[in-house]
Amino acid sequence: MAAKRKSMVLLFVLLALVLVFALVWFANRPQAAAGSKTVTVEVVHGDGTEKTFLIRTDAETLRRACEEQNLIAGTEGEYGLYVLTVDGETADESIQQWWCITKGGEEHFYGVDDTMILDGEQYEFTLKTGW
Repeated sequence: MAAKRKSMVLLFVLLALVLVFALVWFANRPQAAAGSKTVTVEVVHGDGTEKTFLIRTDAETLRRACEEQNLIAGTEGEYGLYVLTVDGETADESIQQWWCITKGGEEHFYGVDDTMILDGEQYEFTLKTGW
């Protein structure tokens, strides 16, 4: 009986810790800025040319901001939009081309749907070849 009681107490403590961590994460997760904001999007094409777009938007996500400018297109997948076309250039998947998204020149591990934008941020779309 004592072992069962200890297990129940341990389970309760574990659930309480999970709840606390979840609440802390939700309170501190990145939030989109409300209202008008300006973000810079740099596009590096397959031929190495670069083009910079200054986007003024009320959108909360990178996807919405770029779609407002008709800058990106792609296909819907289970993780959101899979970006295939940026600034009119479509990645050729037959030669393993894909659009790499970086933020301020650093690796960015989120898709355009999950990227909440803030005023003054810079993102880059670079056409890469090879997985």
